[in-house]
Amino acid sequence: MTSNKILVTGSNGQLGSELKDLTSSYPQYQFLFFDREQLPVNSASAVEKIFQKHRPDYLINCAAYTAVDKAESEKELANEINGTAVGYLALISRQYQTKFIHVSTDYVFKGDHSMPIKETDDVNPVNAYGASKLLGEQLAIQNNAESIIIRTSWVYSFYGKNFVKTMIRLMNEKKSIGVVDDQYGSPTYAADLAEAIMKIISSGKWPGGIYNFSNEGTINWFDFADEIRRLINSSCIIHPLTTEQYPTPARRPHYSVLDKTKIRQTFSIQLKDWKESLRACINKLQAATNKQQV
Repeated sequence: MTSNKILVTGSNGQLGSELKDLTSSYPQYQFLFFDREQLPVNSASAVEKIFQKHRPDYLINCAAYTAVDKAESEKELANEINGTAVGYLALISRQYQTKFIHVSTDYVFKGDHSMPIKETDDVNPVNAYGASKLLGEQLAIQNNAESIIIRTSWVYSFYGKNFVKTMIRLMNEKKSIGVVDDQYGSPTYAADLAEAIMKIISSGKWPGGIYNFSNEGTINWFDFADEIRRLINSSCIIHPLTTEQYPTPARRPHYSVLDKTKIRQTFSIQLKDWKESLRACINKLQAATNKQQV
């Protein structure tokens, strides 16, 4: 009988933290959480040591270099963490017969689509971060054909730094803000992604390959911000901006809505509407704020 050990890297990030919250719902698994200090994924010897000691049945790689704009000037580091390290994690998983789940991004696409993007559509990243994540995907499949790669988009959570928390802070501080309205995608509540990953693990089947996951709905960043404003009852005025009016070091894809048919059909995963999940996250954030104020 297997011990059902699940090793989670990058455990202090948004997804790793949401997985921690799920442990009590999955008592049949033993979770081993390691943050970047405890397990730097770009250190082969550190990874080898952990595998020798724990021999996990599953590895969920939540560790990533996520500073999209900074990656333009730190390409080597981004490639090392998001690329080379992922290839090694896939390889050692194969050697130890550990089932490997890796989280990737919509940024592997150019963003010139007009219809939801399928897993099989051509990849062509427009920035260094996307290129580093694509390298990780390629090395994972090359080193371990059984790898499951989940591409996701616009991730936010109760934990860590993200768009939702930034917007709430800015709306509380300012009378007006500007948000881009010509980049389209779908938000992903990290709690929903964590749930989907656990459904995959507990499904009893393991068809390796690439899967898309996000919440349902096609919106732009302005729509996202406007719904946040509505949910927190803010009087802050939001001005729509074009990408040209809000230049960033890294280019962003203009359209990166993911087609989730494959993950839905393969693992019978129900996808939540983006507004429903956003409301759940904001309720949780507001409850925590109210508790602090008491």
